[in-house]
Amino acid sequence: MMPSMRTVKELKDHQNNTPASSSSVAFCGTARCYCCSWGDSYDDAQAYAKKRGEEEGRTFIPPFDHPDIIMGQGTVGMEILSQSEGPLRAIFVPVGGGGLIAGIAAYVKRVSPQVKIIRVEPSDANTMALSLHYGERVALDQVGGFADGVAVKVVGEETFRLCRELIDGVVLVSRDALCASIKDMFEEKRNILEPAGALALAGAEAYCKYYGLKGENVVAITSGANMNFDKLRVVTELANVGRRQEAVLATLLPEKAGSFKQFCEQVGSINITEFKVGVHRVSELEQMERMKAANLMTYNLTENDLVKDHLRYLLLFRWGGRLNLQNEVLCRFVFPERPGALMKFLDAFSPRWNISLFHYRGEGVTGANVLVGIQIPHSEMNESHERASNVGYDYALLTDDEAFRLLMHH
Repeated sequence: MMPSMRTVKELKDHQNNTPASSSSVAFCGTARCYCCSWGDSYDDAQAYAKKRGEEEGRTFIPPFDHPDIIMGQGTVGMEILSQSEGPLRAIFVPVGGGGLIAGIAAYVKRVSPQVKIIRVEPSDANTMALSLHYGERVALDQVGGFADGVAVKVVGEETFRLCRELIDGVVLVSRDALCASIKDMFEEKRNILEPAGALALAGAEAYCKYYGLKGENVVAITSGANMNFDKLRVVTELANVGRRQEAVLATLLPEKAGSFKQFCEQVGSINITEFKVGVHRVSELEQMERMKAANLMTYNLTENDLVKDHLRYLLLFRWGGRLNLQNEVLCRFVFPERPGALMKFLDAFSPRWNISLFHYRGEGVTGANVLVGIQIPHSEMNESHERASNVGYDYALLTDDEAFRLLMHH
């Protein structure tokens, strides 16, 4: 019988003395075989592989949550210590299900306990961080798929037990920072890392910068090779944002002669790329406050993923006379990359409601980020939520997003 675990929502309900959901969450590992093509996510493939093992009497081999698997992954720690020259300060390990870091920590802490083991997770796939925070394994309702090599909704039972005892800290990394580290590695070594492989590198850089470490020996494990051209396109667009060399700004220009020239005069010597502002120092971006003094209201949207993924591509289309559509609701869906995914969505929503906006943003084999506008009367919102849930794709409402209101409805 699988040990019990709870979702993040259930834990918050429990902390607020509110009865938690009665639904249970089952979890298992996955076999690296033909079963991996089953379903829309890593977790779907895991469940299917285990089910096939039980039905057909096959041996199920988990990818991380087993002492033998953990022991094998611990040989990475042995190799690191055997090849290290001089004192080693820390080892940074990308974390999905936790097998790699559990194995490394188990070996390194026995041989060289002074070496810190730091786990690094994507900020939108931080199941280990949340589990350690709450003191028990938790399942994410949604998991970001950009770093697909670590896109796991819940960590293993044995890996969690070891990490509770042996791990020294955590660094959470944004998608922009991952892209910046991929670019850095390519420029320095001509190697192309997958996002999960760049995870530890980005975490090590953030950790060393935060603590002001210089002249120290640290190791960042760059594992995996899940990279394709769709994902590379996203990396090239976001790398400079992650390095704070580019900013995304929105400026409201008055409809009068000379306003665009006034805007360019206020930008000054800062390079404009695709009408994003190229900055080399934070102080240069702070100087953009002069826009407000010139009555050119400017908003910094650099941290807004909705803008970077979708809205900047849609402005000309929307400004062509399609503003303020009645009852328009904005949603972000994650479509699986497989035939029939779009029709499954359309069967649920069309022609029941008008689809007013659709922007597809592929990010690789794990799924596509899709921005959808749908005209739904307020009285029919409950029905729309039910239909969205039945489709089975991760989704979120974005209508109240500040950037959406600014750029699409101003």
